[in-house]
Amino acid sequence: MLHSGRTNWRYIPRSSSQNQSRRASLTTFPIHEPSHSFVSNMSLKLLLTTLVSMASATQIFSNRGTLTGWGGQQTEHKGTLSTTSSVFFDQPPSIVAEQTYDPSYTGRYHSEVRVLNAYQHGQTRFYGFAFRLPDNWQFDPAQSYDISQFIAAFHNGCDDSMPSTMFWLEGRKLNTRLKTGSVCAQKTRKIPLPVTVTAGQWHKIVMEVKWTPDNSGRFKVWYDDQMVVNEQNVATTVKENAAFQFRVGLYANGWHDDKTMKGTQGVRKVFFDKIAIATTKNEADPSKW
Repeated sequence: MLHSGRTNWRYIPRSSSQNQSRRASLTTFPIHEPSHSFVSNMSLKLLLTTLVSMASATQIFSNRGTLTGWGGQQTEHKGTLSTTSSVFFDQPPSIVAEQTYDPSYTGRYHSEVRVLNAYQHGQTRFYGFAFRLPDNWQFDPAQSYDISQFIAAFHNGCDDSMPSTMFWLEGRKLNTRLKTGSVCAQKTRKIPLPVTVTAGQWHKIVMEVKWTPDNSGRFKVWYDDQMVVNEQNVATTVKENAAFQFRVGLYANGWHDDKTMKGTQGVRKVFFDKIAIATTKNEADPSKW
């Protein structure tokens, strides 16, 4: 512990432009040691270790609810992506992903933004984002609406574009999954989360994943600061090593898969804000940056 009379080292994060990855910088100030104070070697080592750890924390990608800086966007049929300054997580704007059902249309319903090269084999990454359903979101009857996914192109004759881990709503329930095996022999394990999603308020999803096709992987999920998944020594992706994208937005996959819309709400929208990929949990948590 530093005693009074000592000038402390200060850790100052360097600000960066929006939508770009940022790396914390370390600024040091000289320590003036008064004759009456003493700092043990153990305390100094602990201080240095903490500061080095903080300096190594990196945001690989971050976005504060805008449509700039992404690796791409996808809207299908009548889908749209826009921003709003009236609904936001901590400061405006936020992204609005919207889709409209069309009974004469047989294609898919994506309205997503994407980050390229979000993971490959052997990497450990933290991912985080905030989402909000409108006050009038119709939960019943339940149908599937995807709000985030990892996806890669393979073009190997089995699956041209294969999503791995996803998060999707079914009524008030939120689910995720792990996909393992191979692209031509996929093994999908659904993981229902012990949460109840509400409309009209912001929710956070933060995940930590060590991406491996064997049983050396790790998969953790926090929902609104509560750990809801903690899986160790598991496979977390397929054996083919591709560069997967990380996407957030609204994919009304239930409309396509069920070949109909359940309920009466033919226009759906979801708000998204504070999206990040990082090397530490705090750098990915929407409340911490």
